Amino acid sequence: MVKPKLTREQQTYVVQALACFDTPSVVVASVKKDFGVTLSPQLVETYDPTKKAGRNVAARWKALFEETRKTFLEDTASIAISHRAVRLRALQRMADKAETQGNMVLASSLLKQAAEEVGGSYTNRRELTGKDGKDLPVPVSPVTIFQLPDNGRG
Repeated sequence: MVKPKLTREQQTYVVQALACFDTPSVVVASVKKDFGVTLSPQLVETYDPTKKAGRNVAARWKALFEETRKTFLEDTASIAISHRAVRLRALQRMADKAETQGNMVLASSLLKQAAEEVGGSYTNRRELTGKDGKDLPVPVSPVTIFQLPDNGRG
């Protein structure tokens, strides 16, 4: 396979996709779809400075990769599925479709998942106060200390 000459726009696209944790095969498919260029996963991997194949990538691509990766990791707000409302809408659509297709097991599973989502099962928030902001009650464990019989030994 002849190594295709990528334009700067295509190279930028490849580097940014890799920085967002897309696999080389996913990048190959998206470059083919968006630009009509066929690449090999090995060629794509040469643009990833975290891989052995990309250890000699140009400084410009390495800097772009690092900046894109940093921005990607810090900015989860731009990822739709990170928002509860988006997840609930998707679950609603899936539950409706499952119900209309007669798949009640899947529909009930999706309803359970939505209930857990609303109930906060998928968050790491913990209630540290009791009802109305008061202190949590201290649990009293029933500890009974038994007096062992001396069995006449004194």
